[in-house]
Amino acid sequence: MQIVAVPDAPANRRRGSSPERGGLSCGFSIVPQQSIAARVELVADAALPISLGEFRILGFRGRFGDVEQEIIALKLGDLEAPGPAPLVRIHSQCLTGEVFGSLRCDCGPQLQMALRMIAEDGRGVLIYDPQEGRGIGLLNKLRAYALQDNGADTVEANEQLGFAADHRDYALAVAVLEALGLRRVRFLSNNPAKVSALEEGGIEVEARLPCEPSAGDRAAAYLRTKKEKLGHLLQGM
Repeated sequence: MQIVAVPDAPANRRRGSSPERGGLSCGFSIVPQQSIAARVELVADAALPISLGEFRILGFRGRFGDVEQEIIALKLGDLEAPGPAPLVRIHSQCLTGEVFGSLRCDCGPQLQMALRMIAEDGRGVLIYDPQEGRGIGLLNKLRAYALQDNGADTVEANEQLGFAADHRDYALAVAVLEALGLRRVRFLSNNPAKVSALEEGGIEVEARLPCEPSAGDRAAAYLRTKKEKLGHLLQGM
């Protein structure tokens, strides 16, 4: 089994769901960046045929500081073949959007769009990162939804619960890319913070490609807030 460590991994957000000012804790704590190291160990590798192609699903056991975390990657094709860098997406888990088809966000369509782009390209990796609700956890995300129902936007809701606007950290995802031997990627993302996290982790981003599916009217305010307050590069807004 392969173990990869990324010492002093970029930590623009603390992984987990402890709020900075009150709110509910999910068992993770905020720690200084210099003390954080991310490690992953490959523990499972199996075929995953889906409608878009013959993927493989790789299961990693990760450690971020003192916290253990499971993280998976879907891989297609030969990542070492000559040509342009493989397509890569780091996709944060969204139960409401991906399983139940919530119209409040574009997470489900983004996931399908990224997989389709990888399939059309013939090779690539989608890392499925369990950072529900931009890192605050499922139940806290539902609490944020309730605040949004009463007029808060997605950033204001997180902050009213005592969290950062975006509580995620991408150190484990960078460690997974290291484990897969990827030092150069074409990156499917609208989020400049993810691009910075890869570059700070030593991954060369050869190109950033938008992952911007059509979203309905119910998600428009959410996406506008991500563009205006979080700096997401959304051309359709």
